[in-house]
Amino acid sequence: MRSALILIATLALSACAGGSGAGPVQRSAASAPQPSPSQSGGAFRPPDVQNARGLDGVIGARAATLTQRFGTARIDLTEGDARKLQFSGRTCVLDIFLYPLQAGQEPVATHVDARLRNGGGDVDERQCIEEVARAN
Repeated sequence: MRSALILIATLALSACAGGSGAGPVQRSAASAPQPSPSQSGGAFRPPDVQNARGLDGVIGARAATLTQRFGTARIDLTEGDARKLQFSGRTCVLDIFLYPLQAGQEPVATHVDARLRNGGGDVDERQCIEEVARAN
């Protein structure tokens, strides 16, 4: 009976030790970010540019122009030759993605995404742009 209790205690302790989720996240090679073509020495691939009404003055703008209009970015991330600026208004969050249009050029805004600040639901991008600009 005593050996059975020791076995149960050992199994219980080993179950507690593994799978807590508190340790570092391990990424497989498949999920690791891949370098952009300009980083890896491959041929430059121009980005798709969002073409939607009401995004004039944002699409095609450089980062300095965007920060002048919207203020200091809440998040400013650079990865390779790409950049993401995030601004927030009272009710929405505005993400602006910048990529160079040609190899070696300064990145410009090519895509905009907006969402509600609470809950992340869809919001009209033009309305969010106006709200964030007013907040500056």
